[in-house]
Amino acid sequence: MVTTQVLPTWMPRLAFTPRNVAPRGDTLVVVFLRGAADVLNMVVPHGEDAYYQLRPALGIPRPDDSKAKSTERALDLDGFFGLHPAMSSLLDAWQSEQLAIIHACGAPDESRSHFKAMELMERGVDDERGPASGWIGRHLATLNTGNSSPLRAVGMGTRPQRSLSGTVPVSALRSIADFHLGGDPRALQQMRLALKAVYADDALGQDTLSIMDTLERLDPLTYTPARSANYPDSEFGLALKQTAMLIKAEVGLEVSAIDVGGWDTHFAQGSTSGLMPNLMKDLAEGLAAFHADLYDHMNRLTTVTMSEFGRRASENGSLGTDHGHGSMMMVLGGHVQGGNVHGEWPGMREGQLIGPGDLAVTTDYRDVLSEILVKRLNNPATHEIFPEYQPKLPGVIL
Repeated sequence: MVTTQVLPTWMPRLAFTPRNVAPRGDTLVVVFLRGAADVLNMVVPHGEDAYYQLRPALGIPRPDDSKAKSTERALDLDGFFGLHPAMSSLLDAWQSEQLAIIHACGAPDESRSHFKAMELMERGVDDERGPASGWIGRHLATLNTGNSSPLRAVGMGTRPQRSLSGTVPVSALRSIADFHLGGDPRALQQMRLALKAVYADDALGQDTLSIMDTLERLDPLTYTPARSANYPDSEFGLALKQTAMLIKAEVGLEVSAIDVGGWDTHFAQGSTSGLMPNLMKDLAEGLAAFHADLYDHMNRLTTVTMSEFGRRASENGSLGTDHGHGSMMMVLGGHVQGGNVHGEWPGMREGQLIGPGDLAVTTDYRDVLSEILVKRLNNPATHEIFPEYQPKLPGVIL
């Protein structure tokens, strides 16, 4: 029998926080893999012969490759695609049909410039002429949920992500412990008294004080995740753990944006061990722990991963991969068409690759995000969130 953690009595529920019902919809967690992740080694097209011809050293062995160690083979998903073995912790979510993958997914921009690609993707536009605000910022501005929480949207890190920019205030949160002022009760009390004086007649300021009181009682070091979930000891693991804590504390969190860097693997990328596999292990174990910890919240939670573009189909002379085009997205939640690799596979043979030898994009990333917005966040204003773009809902979300 599976038991879930009962929240301690000291964890307050803020009076201004609405329950997670319409019009608010799900809590959205956006994980951005910065540096352009090599998705061809994350979700391996082991049924594609050209993949192994283009990657003689970096290619991940087929699931039935008797010449490779069992721990080094791709983990078959559907007979054609397989997970990298370092991502095995996601198999439970896949088999429970709460994890969906969209391959050959990405943006129309073909500059292969990290800065430009991230800028356009986080703004949700085709070129620089579009609005300067971020797509999440416009989502928040176009959906009035009646939620006045200062933690309505949080960027995990020292400053909010570009996608959060807009007219709705958002918060940056590197660590809940930062709000404890190093555990100094005198300093904390002095700050509280000062803020109470400043915000005596300010409703929003009083809400901020309530948030501070809540955060003071949350401690990632003593937090016990549900279902024996084990978050990795990394910045990503901490960001997910703190997101889970905020969701359970019901502080009004609607969006959490999390960055995972280090994916620009031009040199010594590694096949089944090394730099890239270590990144994949951290990503997969973090998402798996988040899924287990919030299993009872999955019907009100949607997590999506994205990266600015993919890597070149062929490995380079430095046993790495160069900037490419087609990428991949993953969606984790209780209302996804899980256990499926979605999207039209463009192929990797000669004549099927584009530009200097890149995987083509067959699903625009905005199609996936638009379906999440419409079906899970109850926001139909995709024409304002992604201006001058008409999305085609890909059937990833139930």
